[in-house]
Amino acid sequence: MARLNTIADAMSAIKNASDGGKSSVIVEPASKLLGAMLGIMQEGGYIGEFEYIEDGRGGQFKVTLLGRINKCGAITPRFATTLEEMESWETRYLPAKGFGVLLISTSKGVMSHEQARRDGIGGELLGYVY
Repeated sequence: MARLNTIADAMSAIKNASDGGKSSVIVEPASKLLGAMLGIMQEGGYIGEFEYIEDGRGGQFKVTLLGRINKCGAITPRFATTLEEMESWETRYLPAKGFGVLLISTSKGVMSHEQARRDGIGGELLGYVY
């Protein structure tokens, strides 16, 4: 099966495994972008440890689930956002102010919307988790 959106596939796999009560999930193919997104999700306490596993086909991540994800997903297309527009995206994708994280690709790397706000920069929306 051809993968059209690997980020969406990974977020869907994480959500489905979490909903199913699994303790871990394998997401593939691995990428630096996905690894950075998982790092933000880990910092937020949504997932536990994750490790890269080389499988000869691009690698994969084994993600430990903590049962703290209510919903997560990819944002497509990857909308560009400015600092001023950030709040409207929060309203659209997150259930309440201060609840959940938007994952944003910026010129300084992948970060949460809160970090982007502190740094005073915008970027491209990648996904969300709460």
